Amino acid sequence: MSIIHPWYQLGYIIPHLQTDMDAYQFYRVAPEGMMLVTTGLNLQGHSLEAVERELPAFWRAVDILKKKKVDRIALSGVPVATYLGRKRMLEILAEAEQRSGIPCDTDLEAHIAVLKHLGATRIALATRWHEATNTPLKKYLAEAGIEVIALAARGSTLEQHKTADPVSDHQLALDLAAQAMRDAPDAQAIMMPGGLWHAMHAVPLIEAQFGKPAILNILATMWAALHAAGPRMLHPPDARWGKLLASL
Repeated sequence: MSIIHPWYQLGYIIPHLQTDMDAYQFYRVAPEGMMLVTTGLNLQGHSLEAVERELPAFWRAVDILKKKKVDRIALSGVPVATYLGRKRMLEILAEAEQRSGIPCDTDLEAHIAVLKHLGATRIALATRWHEATNTPLKKYLAEAGIEVIALAARGSTLEQHKTADPVSDHQLALDLAAQAMRDAPDAQAIMMPGGLWHAMHAVPLIEAQFGKPAILNILATMWAALHAAGPRMLHPPDARWGKLLASL
């Protein structure tokens, strides 16, 4: 390994134009030598129409990341996959892999892979989204064999997510996780999607309180990338960020 070059490059297609919380959280949990290569969409809201408008930009992003020769491409934004539906999302991923020659994933499919790895088929779900997003998300998970047995949500808009206060976000993560786990103490894991949600520091606290894995987008996508890297993984991730990364 060259000491001046990353051993792994994760291409990340972010639904919004700026890169902030995604990169901040990535570089807290990523092992040394792993690099994030981002490009973005300009998602204007949570709806199928908003997602459809960004599909041309998605394909441009795939082409950009192909030229960058990343090791893996992941589409961030659970609502993007949620509104497309699982069948269509998997078809798009297959086409993207064929087009780029690079393994392609989404945060949501990474969540599913992680939950299956953990043997979690009955989960609690905590989100900052409205029912219009939560309902298709539960359907998407059900199609993958994962049942949401409790949901705690505090709906807010995409624009509110972009300007959220990190301290308030952290407390919201703790509050919603506690609510969901009280409603479903038998849940095998708690899923807390949302790339702009500053919930990373809440994960160890939630797991210590409830003894169940707490899964964020960046943790799921990181695990999927490192799991696929196999023996190429030169350094393990920091286990303090939760049960999932500690399982690698």
